[in-house]
Amino acid sequence: MTYRTRTLSALAALGLMGVAAFTFDSGAAAFAAEEAKIIPAPKLKAVETGKQSVAIFAGGCFWGVEGVFSHIKGVKSAVSGYHGDAKGTATYDKVSGGATRHAESVRVVYDPAQVSYGQLLQVYFSVVADPTLLNRQGPDTGRHYRTALIPVDKSQAQVARAYIVELEKSGAWNKRIVTAVEPYKGFYPAETYHQDFMFKNPDHPYIQRWDAVKVANLKRVFPALYSAKPVRG
Repeated sequence: MTYRTRTLSALAALGLMGVAAFTFDSGAAAFAAEEAKIIPAPKLKAVETGKQSVAIFAGGCFWGVEGVFSHIKGVKSAVSGYHGDAKGTATYDKVSGGATRHAESVRVVYDPAQVSYGQLLQVYFSVVADPTLLNRQGPDTGRHYRTALIPVDKSQAQVARAYIVELEKSGAWNKRIVTAVEPYKGFYPAETYHQDFMFKNPDHPYIQRWDAVKVANLKRVFPALYSAKPVRG
């Protein structure tokens, strides 16, 4: 369990989410925030029809994952939650305790006429998470912080698998990509205090240290996709 987990559990129990009570453990400084990668979009395109599509991503702490996707043009909502296990185990205390198969995840609803699944994948691998880290992102460790793509249909699954192969061959990372493509098993929204966390707590030390840089990288690397005003919920 990370220091973030222990502190949040205590604050949640007290009904407090203030910044003052949060500090980093001494080991956190050993990890650097993810650096942006400039990588090509997937060659294969998903079949996307209608005015609304859904995509699910796991990439470490869901605060930062949600924060990035909420700043993309065409995204209608980005909700933090849990994926990988049963509904009855989808609580922060159980997931962060490491006894479930859930991963902290984000469900993204978007307009495919404005942003494609392929573009969301490109952003994910470029600025959201380091795909070479196994069961870890930033200062957080545990299987629930794994990186994973959770396709909601066969087309997304084909694109996701093909893209990982493309990226492995690209040489953008000097280590093997460990991001998995996991079958969809149901998505369960996280507790209310986790939703829109970056928007509500921009000065929170964890956000400032680990997640604000991701949004800044989105703006810098993908200016055409960046929206200054994040979507809520």
